Amino acid sequence: MTAQLTDNDFESLISEGDLGLDAADEVVNVEAPAQLPHQDLSFFGKIPVNVTLEVASTEISLKELMEVDTSSVIVLDKLAGEPLDVKVNGALFAKAEVVVMNGNYGLRIVELSGTSLNDLTR
Repeated sequence: MTAQLTDNDFESLISEGDLGLDAADEVVNVEAPAQLPHQDLSFFGKIPVNVTLEVASTEISLKELMEVDTSSVIVLDKLAGEPLDVKVNGALFAKAEVVVMNGNYGLRIVELSGTSLNDLTR
C-alpha cells in the first residue's frame, strides 16, 4: 500500500520524530537540544551578493517625465545629508553615507538594519 503525504503531513512527521514505521498509536516525544552545535558557515562567505546604494526615489506622472530635458531637476524624497539605504540583493541591509577613498566612492555604514541572513535570501 502506498500513501501520498502532503507537505504538512511530512513536516508533522519530521517534527514529531515518527516516520510512520512503528505502530500508528505510538507517540514519540523528541526534545530539541538546548544549544545547536556550532556550524561552519565559511562556505557561505564565497557566495557573491549584489550590494547597491539607493540614494532616494520619487513618483512622478508620465506627463512630467515626458517634459524632462537636460536642465530639469527632479526632487527626491530624501534630505541632503540623510543616511542612504544599502541593499543586499534588493533587501535593506544598512544605512550609510558616501565617502571617497583613493579616488573611489565607498560606503561608511552608520546603522545596520537588523536584517538576518534568512531575510536577505528571499
